[in-house]
Amino acid sequence: MEENIPDPSTQLARVEEAVAAIRRITDLIPRVGVILGTGLGQLAQKIDVQDRIPYESLPHFPVSTVESHQGELLLGTLRGAPVVCMRGRMHVYEGYSAREVTFPIRVMKDLGIGNLLISTACGGMNPDYRRGELMLLADHINLQGVNPLVGPNVDTWGPRFPDMSEPYDVELRQHALQVSKANSIQLHEGVYVSVLGPNLETKAEYRFLRKIGADVVGMSTTPEVTVARHMDLRVMAIGVITDECFPDTLQPVTIEEVLEAAAIAEPNLTTIMSDVVGVLSEA
Repeated sequence: MEENIPDPSTQLARVEEAVAAIRRITDLIPRVGVILGTGLGQLAQKIDVQDRIPYESLPHFPVSTVESHQGELLLGTLRGAPVVCMRGRMHVYEGYSAREVTFPIRVMKDLGIGNLLISTACGGMNPDYRRGELMLLADHINLQGVNPLVGPNVDTWGPRFPDMSEPYDVELRQHALQVSKANSIQLHEGVYVSVLGPNLETKAEYRFLRKIGADVVGMSTTPEVTVARHMDLRVMAIGVITDECFPDTLQPVTIEEVLEAAAIAEPNLTTIMSDVVGVLSEA
């Protein structure tokens, strides 16, 4: 996908304009950013919302076009911690560049966050995983063919060659595992592979992705994590397994079935995410 990449000063100015627009609405300084994926909006109901801001009202902010993604920023408190929550995300398959998809992460960082929690719908390829279960991301493989850091580096945001040896924060992952154990929640830990989409994969592609080390497959997350780590944000991500992608028994999947599986997993996801935010509020 071709993209006219703006120079660093223009990129900085666009983020500053979006932040200024938010600051005209709220004075809340969030410590934690949250991204809610497909069908995963229940956590938003736990937030004591101070302000709601539609994406379309913010300069340079991309607008989500996917079913079940409401497209608004929520600012408020969750378990005592000030948070900014993206209720709906963007994807490269919608026609956005990786840079545009991750623009909100830059904005949230400038608003004040130091931690980013992500939820994402994904297909389970590990034979031990089942529909409606959760997987904590320990690592990822980016097969989208795009990278949000391509082009001139904005040194104010981070280094030209950011390290990705530990994209998902070890301490946050430990908190999530402890919460899941205390609440008898099945929480797998594994590798996420991101593909471009929007089509689902063929049987041969699922076999290939499994052979290269992936446990689940999705169409998002890696761009946001890359940008978050570029800016030295701590990241935790949990995938909701919305379908079982086993080549020998593969069945067609509809968006209704994906949303149904997400709804099954939502209470457990909400418990883990909100408890991790609660730990961060005490730090």
